[in-house]
Amino acid sequence: MMGFRVCLMEDSGPHSLEPVILLDEVFPGHTNAKNTLFGGRLMAIMDTAAGMSASKFAHREFVTVSVDALKFRRPAFQGDVIRTTARVVWTSPRTAGVYVISCRLSRSEWEGEEICSGFFFMVAVDESMKPINIPQFRPETDEDKALWTMADAAREAMR
Repeated sequence: MMGFRVCLMEDSGPHSLEPVILLDEVFPGHTNAKNTLFGGRLMAIMDTAAGMSASKFAHREFVTVSVDALKFRRPAFQGDVIRTTARVVWTSPRTAGVYVISCRLSRSEWEGEEICSGFFFMVAVDESMKPINIPQFRPETDEDKALWTMADAAREAMR
């Protein structure tokens, strides 16, 4: 899992760079005939975490504008705990790119195994649903720059 450290721009920094971490349990109603988590359910969890992360970062309301191709690596099973970590890793004047990783945790071991990751792009909106500006940042470390570059490439590919 890549890190999330970022260097703030001096003029208008974000309110928080701390990731949002959600824990969810896979219940029977969230699974298919194989007792594995529905992909759409996982996408909804990831989207919720992305929106919370963007709001925490900018203290604004956000809506989802696009999602990069999510990579489902392995299933989660009924009874697993899903840990979803989301953090803003890219910005444009009104958009936050949020990198989201979901891991399954078995109750017997509580060690994370990545099941899905991807970029969610969220636009800040006012009460009239008009886009508004958000704080900006720039990556500092090589790892931060790699995440920024990946998010930027994903955003460009969607245009």
